Amino acid sequence: MMHAGRAAKRGGELRQHIMWIAREVFLEGGFERASMDVVAARAGTTKKTVYAHFESKERLFVATFEMLRGFFLERLATPDAYADEPNEALARFCGRFMEMLLWDDAVRMARVCASEAARFGGDAAEYCYAIFADVERKLAAYIVTASGIASAQGTEFAQRLMGRVLYPRYMQTLFGVIAPLAKFDEAQLADDFDLEPMRRAVRELNLPPRDRAAKS
Repeated sequence: MMHAGRAAKRGGELRQHIMWIAREVFLEGGFERASMDVVAARAGTTKKTVYAHFESKERLFVATFEMLRGFFLERLATPDAYADEPNEALARFCGRFMEMLLWDDAVRMARVCASEAARFGGDAAEYCYAIFADVERKLAAYIVTASGIASAQGTEFAQRLMGRVLYPRYMQTLFGVIAPLAKFDEAQLADDFDLEPMRRAVRELNLPPRDRAAKS
């Protein structure tokens, strides 16, 4: 994943740059060992400037997670961007989501967040889970539109699909049973990513066609 270099930056650009650098520092040693001095030095600025943007290391940590969440969601888009046929659109969308989750840096960041749950209390859990909730809403909205079912039923289908897609591979990767993905293409779903588990999960969901749902 790329971020801007050390050329002179100000305001929002500098803030963004500091967060990308902080991400690297948090990944290397976790929250406890991360140093604001190191973040400032690598960002090519001063610790005073870092604190002017982020009042504490805790705030920097949370802001970095918020930034990464937005970064991933922007690249994930919505199911309709992946295919015209609903089942294939859902499968490819879920595949892209899994590709993001299974990337080595994302796995390591999830572990750092989980390890700090006690320090941040409910906030850590909220920030860790936020992207899953966002994706669930995207899935539910698409399913409702594609199938014509009620909103509550769309949410139920989305939750079931998420469960089928995430388990067991994501848990196996998170806990180190299988290796994470070494690379992640920011622009598109990799051609060699195995979509068959996603397609099977969508088929097993047995979504009603729009015309049939409208009649029921």
